[in-house]
Amino acid sequence: MDLTRGRHVDEFAKHFLIPIVSAITPTSSSTTSLVLKSTAIKAILYPTQDPTVQHCSHCPGLYSDIGKRARDLLYKDYQSDHKFTVTTLTTTGVAITSTGIKKGEFLLADISTQLKNKNITTDIKVDTNSNLLTTITVDEPAPGLKAIFSFIIPDQRSGKVELQYQHEYAGISTSLGLTANPVVNLSGAVGNNLVSVGTDVSFDTASGNFTKYNAGLSFTQSDLIASLNLNDKGDTLSASYYHIVSPLTNTAVGAELTHSFSSNENTLTIGTQHALDPLTVVKGRVNNYGKASALIQHEWRPKSLFTISGEVDTRAIEKSAKIGLALALKP
Repeated sequence: MDLTRGRHVDEFAKHFLIPIVSAITPTSSSTTSLVLKSTAIKAILYPTQDPTVQHCSHCPGLYSDIGKRARDLLYKDYQSDHKFTVTTLTTTGVAITSTGIKKGEFLLADISTQLKNKNITTDIKVDTNSNLLTTITVDEPAPGLKAIFSFIIPDQRSGKVELQYQHEYAGISTSLGLTANPVVNLSGAVGNNLVSVGTDVSFDTASGNFTKYNAGLSFTQSDLIASLNLNDKGDTLSASYYHIVSPLTNTAVGAELTHSFSSNENTLTIGTQHALDPLTVVKGRVNNYGKASALIQHEWRPKSLFTISGEVDTRAIEKSAKIGLALALKP
């Protein structure tokens, strides 16, 4: 954002938005009231931005960003397992996270640590199968560039190097396996923050075959995002839609229609989300096969979330509903 536009935005918020938001939000000086007002103003000024993602006003993003908002609305945080995550910070700033997941009769666990030094982030995770996953991320070694190096011990063929580059009108990601005959992946998107088109291709040098080739198209406006993806080597066509109904209450609706050319089957999923208050969000979805799901997520302290979700099969209502719980504790 340039300085001139920034001053104009500040004046607009000061003389127009703040009085309006103050009139429709609680008048107390409580933290909840202040959070609600701040969230509302940001949502009005920047309705298409995800606050967890660094945003470039004209960048199309990476290929993986095409259709992401609709996918997050329809599928993110839904689960049928029981998950517990605890994160602690040492006095030196090292983050240690322990995670336990109960899948039916099985219990899976892992412990990870994250170390940051300037623009270098190192993540190390050990799971119950004695696998050691290490990921080293170098952010901005050059303007717009990110480098990622990862490997799993004892898997000697797991090493991979990935480079991501985001330009004002293009976003490119390429990865290369560190083996004698690696799998090479290249994806990219070109356009701007309104229209972008991209492709995602993987080539196996050992067999000389393309293992993946996908394509996508995205169209974005202030309150809606529509995308079209061709996946599974051209066998699956997906169209998705994400619409912001009310930024003040974080209310949105979304839908995804998927057609498989090989099986001639269609899958339609429709979902919505709504913020009951600044700390509590409810979501729901249903598909054409009669599967209905709902969740409620509450931020009971900063960065600490409690989520409960459930799914029922309306065509076999006699079956037990699937219930998932997730608790994430962060300092």
